[in-house]
Parts: sequence; structure tokens; C-alpha cells
Amino acid sequence: MRIICFNALLLHLLGFIAGQECAAAKKNSPIAVTDFRGKQLKLDKPATRIVCLIESALSGLYMLGEEGRVIGIPANIYQGSVFRYYAAMDKRIKERKLPAPGNWDFVNIESVMALKPDLVIIWSSQTESITALEERGVPVFGVFLNRKEDVYKEMLSLGQLTGNLKRAEKLVDYTKKEIRRFQERVGAIPDAKRQSVYYMWAQGNLETSCGNSTVNDLIELSGGRNACAFMPDEHLVVNMENVIAWNPDLVVMWYNEKKNPSDIIKDPQWQTIHAVRTGRVHELPEIFLCDLWTLKFHFVVKMVAKWAYPELFKDIDLQKEKTAMLENLYGDKLKGI
Repeated sequence: MRIICFNALLLHLLGFIAGQECAAAKKNSPIAVTDFRGKQLKLDKPATRIVCLIESALSGLYMLGEEGRVIGIPANIYQGSVFRYYAAMDKRIKERKLPAPGNWDFVNIESVMALKPDLVIIWSSQTESITALEERGVPVFGVFLNRKEDVYKEMLSLGQLTGNLKRAEKLVDYTKKEIRRFQERVGAIPDAKRQSVYYMWAQGNLETSCGNSTVNDLIELSGGRNACAFMPDEHLVVNMENVIAWNPDLVVMWYNEKKNPSDIIKDPQWQTIHAVRTGRVHELPEIFLCDLWTLKFHFVVKMVAKWAYPELFKDIDLQKEKTAMLENLYGDKLKGI
């Protein structure tokens, strides 16, 4: 009997060791990922020294719990309202010790090279910087985000590049599930009764996003109709006459440090707009919480859905939804913030 138990224990131990070795081998196995340029990157193993100069991708790496691989960050992290969130998650950022060799509009190639990265993540439109880095033998993952599918692709790619695909898949599944939870309520609303939404960027009251955009995705997912969905532009400056003709039921403002909904409501030019006359002008919270180019965009869907159909979502507490989102995406890193 003792021999049988010993053999069973031995087999179990060997199986455990084999499983650990298999997991370790998989964690260090070669990786092939296609970026948003359509270029395939090949790494001998998951990247361990990442210079990430895009805030959406940086946020994704922290969601994955892979911030220890990050050795360089975008300069705007130290300058904007997102600082306090990253400072809460990373002592290196709090103490301003992580190098910031670039941003969406510039890259200091020499500073990047001095960090000896095995992967750089930047916008695919930064073609000169990409060429300079690749000529020096540095793998570059180029990013372009235009629709919600791009946000999912970015997260799954980050999971592959860090050897943490399972966590990435879990996060994407969570986001899709949360969106479905709200869509189930608005699904029965007839097209003719869906609320018309005008989206306003902080750069100007007449700067908006139309049909081919993440903004259009979030409005449709929330059960609304983008006032300019029939136009393909991702970013467009329109005329006041256009807005008057569209006469939206709801105005949603991107976070604006210099302007509040009350400023729009008091503006004489906007007095005839239905959303203004009914006081239905809302501003999104600070950028970190409503970043449309991260998995946090599902929180924006929830906010717009509640603003558009308050009776349908009267049981929804947006504060609780925010707390749950941060916990599911970042674990306990932002607890209490």
C-alpha cells in the first residue's frame, strides 16, 4: 500500500515538474506578431525591455501586470492628468525615475537606443522614427487605433509580446461581456427612437468624430445614433449650421479642463439645440478613466447609455461601475484612488 501511494505521489510530482517546465518553455518560446502596419515582428522570446511611447499601450501593459518589462514611457505621462494614476501603480513613475524618450509627436532615437530595448511601441504614423529604429536592429510594434476592434487587437498583441496572452484574452472577454450587459437593454429600442448624439472634442465645440471612428462605435454600442454617422471622417470640423440641422438629443463632451457643460448651455449659439434646451449636455471624466483607445472605453459606453436612457438604466450606479472596472482591469493597483 505504501509503495502504491509513493508511486502515485511520484507520478504527481513528475507531472507537476513537467507542467512547470512546459509553461516555462512556452513563456520563453519564439513569438510572431503582426502589427498595425501589417508587418510581422519575430522575437526569440517575450520582450523584457520595452520602450512604450503610446499611453494606450502603456495602460495595456499595466493591465496585464507586465509593467516590470517597461523601461521607457511617453513624456505626457509626467505632464498630464494621468500622472497620479500611473504614480499610484508604479513607484518609478511617482519618483519620476522612468525615462521618457518620446511621445506621440517626437522620438529621441539616441535616448531610446541608450536604454537598449528589445521592443519599442510607437504609432505606426511615426514612420521616420520607425525606420531609424529598425535600421539599428530594434523591433518596432507600430500601432494605429481607429475602431474598437483595433483596441482588442492591441491588447491581444501586447499579451503575445509579453508572453501573457491568457491574461489579455481574459481582459478582452471581460470588456465584451460588460458591453453586452448594457446592449441587452438598448437592443429593443427601434431605430427611429434612438437618441441622436453629438460628440464634442476639447479642441473646439465644432470638432467631432463621425462614422469611421471609435467615437461612432461607443455611441452605437450605447444605443444612440451619431449625429454625423453618415459622414466617414474620423475627425471633422463642422459648421454650427450642421449642428443646428442635426439638432441632437444629447451632447457628449470629451474631458475639457477649460470648459464645462454649463458653458455650452449658456452659449447663445447653442440655445436652439434640443440637447441644450433640455439640459442634456454631459462631460466625460478625466482622460485616464474614459480613454477610448483602451479597454476602458466600455465605461464610456455605460455613461453614454445612462445619459441617453436614464429611465432604462436608473438602477445603474456609475461610481460602482467605475470601481469595478478599475479592479477588473488593474487589480488592486488603483484601490482607493
